[in-house]
Amino acid sequence: MCKVFCTLLFLCVLEVSSNRLSSVVNGGRTNSRAHCARIDCQLDAACLSCKFPSDCQLDEPVQVNCTSVKECGSNQISTRRETFCRYCWQSSPSDFDCLPQSNCSTTSSQLVLTECTVHPNVICKGRRTFNRRVRCNWSSGISWAKAMFLSVTLGGFGADRFYLGLWKSAIGKLFSFGGLGIWTIVDVVLIATGYIRPADGSLYI
Repeated sequence: MCKVFCTLLFLCVLEVSSNRLSSVVNGGRTNSRAHCARIDCQLDAACLSCKFPSDCQLDEPVQVNCTSVKECGSNQISTRRETFCRYCWQSSPSDFDCLPQSNCSTTSSQLVLTECTVHPNVICKGRRTFNRRVRCNWSSGISWAKAMFLSVTLGGFGADRFYLGLWKSAIGKLFSFGGLGIWTIVDVVLIATGYIRPADGSLYI
């Protein structure tokens, strides 16, 4: 029984570590136009230079003349597109993605500064990458369903708290056999209601 528990605990810790590493590796983002030479420049607004009317009003529908940037090489094009008169940072939240911030707590009410980039199909004025203050909303890959499963099945050994990164209380739970069952029942309720969260301050997936 002890061998099975140790194996499960090791797998849980390994999975959490790999998810955190993946988020760090994939978190970077580039704003270079070098990719324009390898794609159809009509499909990515970052590869187009569009001229907006100088007197257009915010959110006014406009037609703009666009030409491909020099990075497109021999794939030079000219096209006319319909869009709205707005800077990229004025785009709707559904039109851009922001880098997740992991150096903040999801329980905090303060906004955090992050970098956002508009989608390739969005034509707008100014820089396509901009800074924006957003609510802290990130996850290190810890699953609520798995935490619940561990709490119900191996909660007496502290597996749920080990999985959540709550090492100190997990060790206490392990050596007390889940408080003779009482601590286990309490943790099932606390995890189910979301009162107990991952120790790193992230959200469940």
